[in-house]
Amino acid sequence: MTGMPVQERIVTVDTPSRTYDVHVGSGMLEQVGPLVREACTGEVACVISDSTVAQLYADRVLASLASAGWKTALLTFPAGEASKRISTYGKLLEGLAAAGLTRDDCIVALGGGVTGDMAGFAAATYLRGCEVAQVPTSLLAMVDSSVGGKTAVDLEAGKNLAGAFFQPSIVVADVDCLDTISHDLITDSCGEVIKHAVLSDPALFDELGRTPLNGGDLSRDALVRIVARNVEIKRDVVDADEREQGLRQTLNLGHTIGHAIEAASDYHLGHGSSVAAGMCCMARGLARLGETDEDVARRITTIVARYGLPTDTDVDHSVLLRLAHSDKKRHGDSINIVVPHAIGSVSVEKVSCERLASIIDAGCGTKER
Repeated sequence: MTGMPVQERIVTVDTPSRTYDVHVGSGMLEQVGPLVREACTGEVACVISDSTVAQLYADRVLASLASAGWKTALLTFPAGEASKRISTYGKLLEGLAAAGLTRDDCIVALGGGVTGDMAGFAAATYLRGCEVAQVPTSLLAMVDSSVGGKTAVDLEAGKNLAGAFFQPSIVVADVDCLDTISHDLITDSCGEVIKHAVLSDPALFDELGRTPLNGGDLSRDALVRIVARNVEIKRDVVDADEREQGLRQTLNLGHTIGHAIEAASDYHLGHGSSVAAGMCCMARGLARLGETDEDVARRITTIVARYGLPTDTDVDHSVLLRLAHSDKKRHGDSINIVVPHAIGSVSVEKVSCERLASIIDAGCGTKER
């Protein structure tokens, strides 16, 4: 990723519960303080971050907040999905109380998806709700989890099973933070970027195929534009369906099988990689059952493979089905799946658990055949 500092792009999200801006650009960390001051009230800003991100960026963000007149505090937790639990969430709540936050003050979520989810959930529930600013530092968080207001922690039974819909007051995404992200993590995040393109943007899909986002040769301008475009795609869905009653469920493309793959790996396989594999398995299974075009499945699998992401899984089918049954998208004896009909066109369909089993059998573990 090369190039001179670029023009900031601002995407406005307008949901029934809150309207807020997503700022995407280069050199944005130093702007966190004044931007949060414009968007939020109160006197105290408590930064929540994990142990890795805090070492990299907390000092800069705290300094920016202080320069904008905020009294600051910092809470950290051990980095990794294993920390995304009720126990960590409880410690964060106790830390907020110890820092003296009032309902008028704000939380600044500095980090990737785990941090954004937990800090957002803490903000949604501390004093029955205080403002939160999302400052995503990973590609996955920038293009997906920081926007839309989903907050959660994991339970033993599955991923994101306890949480709340709680929109941020502002999102500030500094693409310069991606310079410190490993190639493997950038690649993992590309699973969600590809998913957005499959959902609603054939032109973006073609561009991602021509110039892989994880190739390392994108200009800052191109990176900011692609991140902002992903935010727009998610914005359009979230604006229309804030609480996932209909259209927003399309954002779960690849997640029904993907979350099962992720859980089966004990969360060692990244979320984006799991979604990419789940998307390929779902498309391939539906194609083999005659429920979507084989060319759609081929194109999805081809681009996922080009990024070095997994296109299949060797997890036992009975395990995948059991884990899918515990997913929050299940409704009684049925489950909602997202069907890709063409690049840029998908639908949500309710299928029986027996039908899902058939899709898994047809689409997963195909390398063994």
